[in-house]
Amino acid sequence: MAERNGESPSALFIERAEGEFLAALAGNPNVGKSTVFNALTGMKQHTGNWAGKTVSTASGRFEYGGKGFILADIPGTYSLRANSAEEECARDFICFGGADAVIVVCDATCLERNLNLALQTIEAAPKTLVCVNLLDEAESKGIKINFRRLEELLGVPVVGVTARNGKGLDVLKKRLCELAECRDAPTPPPTRLPGEIEEKAKELEEVLSGKLRRIPARLAALRLLEGDRNFTEKAEACEGFPYSELAGEISSIDGKAVTDMVISSVIKRAEEIAAEVVSFESSEPYRRDRRLDRILAGKRLGTPVMLLLLGIILWITIAGANYPSDLLGDALFSFGDILGNGLSSLNAPDWLCGVLIDGIYKVLAWVVSVMLPPMAIFFPLFTLLEDFGYLPRAAFNLDKGFRCANACGKQAITMAMGFGCNACGVTGCRIIDSPRERLIAIITNSFVPCNGRFPTIIAVITMFFVISEGFGASLLSALILLGVIVLGVLMTLLMSKLLSHTVLKGIPSSFTLELPPYRRPQFSRVIVRSVLDRTVFVLGRACTAAAPCGLIIWILANVEAGGASLLSHISEFLDPLGSLMGLDGVILLAFVLGFPANEIVMPIIIMTYLAQGTLVDISDMSQLHALLSDNGWTLTTAVCMMIFTLFHFPCATTCMTIKKETGSLRWTALSFILPTVTGILMCMLVNGVSMLI
Repeated sequence: MAERNGESPSALFIERAEGEFLAALAGNPNVGKSTVFNALTGMKQHTGNWAGKTVSTASGRFEYGGKGFILADIPGTYSLRANSAEEECARDFICFGGADAVIVVCDATCLERNLNLALQTIEAAPKTLVCVNLLDEAESKGIKINFRRLEELLGVPVVGVTARNGKGLDVLKKRLCELAECRDAPTPPPTRLPGEIEEKAKELEEVLSGKLRRIPARLAALRLLEGDRNFTEKAEACEGFPYSELAGEISSIDGKAVTDMVISSVIKRAEEIAAEVVSFESSEPYRRDRRLDRILAGKRLGTPVMLLLLGIILWITIAGANYPSDLLGDALFSFGDILGNGLSSLNAPDWLCGVLIDGIYKVLAWVVSVMLPPMAIFFPLFTLLEDFGYLPRAAFNLDKGFRCANACGKQAITMAMGFGCNACGVTGCRIIDSPRERLIAIITNSFVPCNGRFPTIIAVITMFFVISEGFGASLLSALILLGVIVLGVLMTLLMSKLLSHTVLKGIPSSFTLELPPYRRPQFSRVIVRSVLDRTVFVLGRACTAAAPCGLIIWILANVEAGGASLLSHISEFLDPLGSLMGLDGVILLAFVLGFPANEIVMPIIIMTYLAQGTLVDISDMSQLHALLSDNGWTLTTAVCMMIFTLFHFPCATTCMTIKKETGSLRWTALSFILPTVTGILMCMLVNGVSMLI
């Protein structure tokens, strides 16, 4: 079983049996660390191909040579200097988390950059094993590595693997087992520092030697010289050693200058090692990646290609989801009739049949039939782009826009996640280090349409803007939908700018965005994991929220007062505001009742117009267009409907996620109010212009 903990790994408690060996799995993002983890433990964890995917700690078990091992997959990071949440999380687990050893996963195609983290880790945990992954990609680029010499220079075990096909994993397990059984840790050579700093480090190292249980004396000495209070305070609590007594010996030392010297020395050492052990058969091993980057991340073609890819995904989703959605809807509603007849045969009261079948079941059936097919298409396509390595390029293309909005470029990735589910996008905002910029990303995530809003927008486009059928019609629908999405992206940038100049003032922070090598997606694994990890997960949460909503809708539609249902009374009350917005009271009421799940907005509108006591499935678009037109819908109504579908309060699941992530009702309320007010004002503007014309 995997054990997860979103807290700092220093607080992570992993229960282990007597004799079990705990190893931390560290590495830069995009080196296949999670693939190594899955291959060793047999667990199936999503292996995304963009920086910062692992934002919590996972653990799994495996056995080798009669010995039990626990493997902790810690967040991907470029450094152990604790300048970000991921770095602090990784540093804390390695230094204070009780790990017996560390496996550092490196990318064979860019070993020099990965050796920076490996050297830092060896300094913090001498019982380190370096795992050089992605040998197949290195071979395809003509890159060769002298593993024997690399092991000699690092002074720790080194193993080469290709984790995706299991090559070299048995050797990795064997070397880890040998490391576990070895009483004395390896003695890797330290990274040499400039004269005076090296001498002072050795003096402090001698003072600290023998007084520390877990932390190497040299590491503690260097952190003292750097003035790293974050580290020394935690080390003091962990080791019980009064580091403050040594403050006088380092008071005259410029900590920032020492930090710069240590970093530059590590980088220089990594360059020297890489130059000695890495050789190239080709003079341009990265030619293919650079050619693709000129297209996918270039100044001229980057944004147009990004829009083209998004348009293609939307077109495939729209064209491919209609037929299975109709089949699934027919099957589920037919099964509902069977359930209803079964309850009637058991002499169940009419109200009970109404509540269970006409209320709860039919709402669930509509949500499943409308959500499942497009999600089962959209998420795998989106995940394939992620696995291919394209998402960081999309973030790169959008980075300039978000920097102009005083926000973080990583917000582009979380915004893209919001297309599938805004709740998932909000959770993904954890990869943004700055609290201010993380809040901006959370608050504005619902300005892009999630999967639950697509059906309503697509239905309105089909009925009022696309007359013909066939390939041309689906292509035109995709282009109009793409325009709606671009409007959502532009509004996200505008609102991010507004927030950064008002309630969330601040200067945008810098961040490192790695453009990983392009990789051939693992189609079968990507499809299975995207369906199970994303589609089923999101669908389950939507159904949980939709079930009680079905009960409320049935009560409002079937309880009468003054000769009319409560649904009719409430819609009449909302009519004045609806008229100002180019809509009507029925539409506004549908959005209010659709708070648990956006997918049921259109069914509620249909049910209210038909004065039915239950949700009605009208799959014939011409019939639905006639119903809406008979109830006063015009082209202006359709435009305002799309605008308000795009800009209104986030669903219940997203609101709960925002509250959990921010821990604040204030920010949750702002996330609710801001898109709603934006939608109301834009609808009023469109309606006002329409009346003048």
